[in-house]
Amino acid sequence: MRTIEIFDTTLRDGEQSPGVNISTNEKVEIALQLEKLGVNRIEAGFAAASPGDQKSVAEVAKRVKNSTVVSLARAVKDDMDKAYEALRNAQNASLHVFLATSPIHRQYKLNMSKEQVLARAVEAVTYAKKYFTEVQFSAEDAARTEIDFLAEVVEAVIKAGATTVNIPDTVGYMTPDQYGNIFRELKKRVPATEGIRLSCHCHDDLGMAVANSLAAVEAGATQVEGTINGIGERAGNAALEEVALALETRKDYYQATTKLHLKEIARTSQLVSRLTGMIVPGNKAVVGANAFAHESGIHQDGVLKEVTTYEIIRPESVGFKSNKLVLGKHSGRHAFKEKLVELGYHLDQEEVNAAFAAFKALCDKKKEITDDDILALIDTKMVRGAEAFQLESVQLAYGNISVPTASVRLKRADDSVVEEAAIGNGSVDAIYKAIDRATGEEVTLIDYKILSVTHGQDALGEVFVRLQQGELTVTGRGVSTDVLEASAIAYVRAVNKILERRGESVPVAANYAN
Repeated sequence: MRTIEIFDTTLRDGEQSPGVNISTNEKVEIALQLEKLGVNRIEAGFAAASPGDQKSVAEVAKRVKNSTVVSLARAVKDDMDKAYEALRNAQNASLHVFLATSPIHRQYKLNMSKEQVLARAVEAVTYAKKYFTEVQFSAEDAARTEIDFLAEVVEAVIKAGATTVNIPDTVGYMTPDQYGNIFRELKKRVPATEGIRLSCHCHDDLGMAVANSLAAVEAGATQVEGTINGIGERAGNAALEEVALALETRKDYYQATTKLHLKEIARTSQLVSRLTGMIVPGNKAVVGANAFAHESGIHQDGVLKEVTTYEIIRPESVGFKSNKLVLGKHSGRHAFKEKLVELGYHLDQEEVNAAFAAFKALCDKKKEITDDDILALIDTKMVRGAEAFQLESVQLAYGNISVPTASVRLKRADDSVVEEAAIGNGSVDAIYKAIDRATGEEVTLIDYKILSVTHGQDALGEVFVRLQQGELTVTGRGVSTDVLEASAIAYVRAVNKILERRGESVPVAANYAN
């Protein structure tokens, strides 16, 4: 039984999803959960892209101890220098350097010949080995590269010291047979691949990312790259939870498995969904709300008689469990802290204190507090550093024959207060216009979603918004028992993200790998 290593790029390729902007603290929280999941390698970001990315990679590198922390870099010395600076405090570090190899990329993006690409790839890996014992080389758009040239590049970078070679299907173009055949050919043509990790990285443009990844495993790949929930650029990446469950459920066929702690999958999926604002579809395999639901009478009858008639995966195996009353208004700080540890949080004392205060406030509003309530609450209430604006209050006047009017009170980072009011064509519209006036920002609301965290009349409402300002697109999230308050919180947090991103240097104008 082969063991397939897992390379998670949720924090890099996943964050390239339009509108996703994960703060440094949020990246650390996700990274620690990925470590708990048992991921072998965590790609924390692209250190050279911006000062913010470099800081995030450095913070993840400091906190993660058991997984290898990776930074992406172009085949440029300055990129690799910045990656080294960000990773120098990591317990285990690796550089992921990439260069495009396909004809279309060579001609239109790089304006380089085959010989120039080959020389640049070798030069980059040789330079990276000065800093890192573990170096991964990605042949961007490898799937559309001539197999003879691809084999030549793979052989050359292995000789230069690459310990992992990644063969990405950058645009999700391949079929499983075609993609698997690339790996078979490389193993046949380049015997040195037996001594390194041969990695696959598939995008989902044609809906075949997971199928292609599994085809690569069949053909000899020893590492699978992807993201939690399959998020990423365009149609996203291979969903790692689906790959892991396919290998586990069909060990008889693939004769391969992973070292992932499968019971952490549900928690990891939910955390990534909350912090990125990328909602998991109900029919999503493995982690969707309907993944283990049965409505058909025939299916229900079969499951009641024998679960395996219609369930090939048990919900408990990936960490789903029924909600239970776990804590209440009489619960103490110690019990609350233990519950946070059980749920997978890694908070310092200041964050625990802030979370406990928010929990007590929620207890006054809700009779029953479930794990899902706590997860939703803590993800939004944790201390995440200074923000340009904080919502202090929102007031609304509404009637079905009157014009909705909202007033908001915001506190600035310098503790000064600003109050504004506005009318709108609905309650939410009025609130958002008042916030626009208070912040002085002109933004466009391009998406708005309300979800119920739990059930019942006192359920927490979870609101996601997506705002656009110029070329910047960000998401914001708010949680409250009042959906209008949650709407205001989400909007203010999205505005804060825009201000934060505007304050950073302009990101590197480069095509990211894979």
